[in-house]
Order: sequence, then C-alpha cells, then structure tokens
Amino acid sequence: MQSENRLFDDVAKLLNGAAGTLAGVGREAEQSARARAREWIGGLDFVSREEFDAVKAMAAAARDEADVLRARLDALEAKAADPLPTV
Repeated sequence: MQSENRLFDDVAKLLNGAAGTLAGVGREAEQSARARAREWIGGLDFVSREEFDAVKAMAAAARDEADVLRARLDALEAKAADPLPTV
C-alpha cells in the first residue's frame, strides 16, 4: 500500500512539474509574440495622436481657406460675366 501512495505522489509531482513547465512555455511564447508584434508595429509609419490632431486641424483650416477663395473666385467670375455697361 505504501508503494502505491508513493507512486501516486510521484505521478502527481510529475504532472505538477509538467503543468508548471507548460505554463512557463505559454508565458514565454506570449512574451515572444508580443515582442515580435511591437517590433513589427514599430517598423510601420504610425503617427502619434498629437501629430494626427495637428495635421487634421491644418487640413480643416486649409479647407476653410479654400472655401473662402472659391467664393471670391465665383464672385469675380460672376462680375466678369456681366456685360460692361455702355455710357
């Protein structure tokens, strides 16, 4: 009976060790995958949120200026299309 208990104890220790090893391998694989993802993403041309917001504001200002210029151009074209009054 004593040998059976030792056998079960040994098997339980073996399984616990294997489970711990598998958990460690899983953690290591996850860390490796995260590191590779960071390297891959770091190589891409991403911009920060601040840079994006600055360019977005510049684009909005340019669009507003273009609208103003378009209105001025339309007014000038309308004025040029009118025949000159004869005196």
